[in-house]
Amino acid sequence: MPFFFLRTNRDERGCGIVAALRAGIACLLLGLNMNIEAAENFEARRAAMVAEIEDMMRETRRDTGRAALSDRVTNALLKVERHRFVPESQVGHAYYNRPLSIGHGQTISQPYIVALMTDLLDVGPGDKVLEVGTGSGYQAAVLAEIVRAVYSIEIVEPLGREAARALAAAGYRNVHTRIGDGYAGWPEEAPFDAIIVTAAAPNVPQPLIDQLKAGGRLVIPVGAQYDAQSLYVVTKDARGAISRRKALDVRFVPLTRKPIN
Repeated sequence: MPFFFLRTNRDERGCGIVAALRAGIACLLLGLNMNIEAAENFEARRAAMVAEIEDMMRETRRDTGRAALSDRVTNALLKVERHRFVPESQVGHAYYNRPLSIGHGQTISQPYIVALMTDLLDVGPGDKVLEVGTGSGYQAAVLAEIVRAVYSIEIVEPLGREAARALAAAGYRNVHTRIGDGYAGWPEEAPFDAIIVTAAAPNVPQPLIDQLKAGGRLVIPVGAQYDAQSLYVVTKDARGAISRRKALDVRFVPLTRKPIN
């Protein structure tokens, strides 16, 4: 009898271990399935967002001169996981075609505006781009899918630090970030094939024009905070002559000159 009870105890322990393993595997598979479902859901929402952007491109073509996005920009928008670049409280809204608050009085731009500005840069795989205003890092991630290197400056230190972490976590090794005044650009890395400014300046900063390569493009919103603002495409020809073209009326947060901690 004692042997019977002893054997039963061992069997019970063995059954308990097997049951625990089965439960653990079931939980793991459930978590995996939930992750797959979440990823598929985000992917579907990204596709819907891009479809809405494409509709807006057609609607605004008379102003922007662009009836459709390039394949490079479309593919980047479909790939970049915007929900990685918004606060946790905004994840459910990540694929709405609208700007979202990211704290410190700053916003992540409307996806249509990100798409349009990226498309207006006309950049390709070999290019080096300067971004003034890292924000959450989303615009830098979109550019990083297209170009060789992105150099991004953020004046709001907490945002810059968080964006750098988000970009690294998402695997973007070709994005270089710094905290500082983007008005002065990044002279030690100049010249740049293209420059993008994600906040409105009262005028086009001369240091950015100086750091733009001949044949390059600068896309920037210009105007006062509470006044009319317009998105401009600034080009520099082979002789260094500057021309600019208005693309669209917009509304951006102002380009800050004073560091914010």
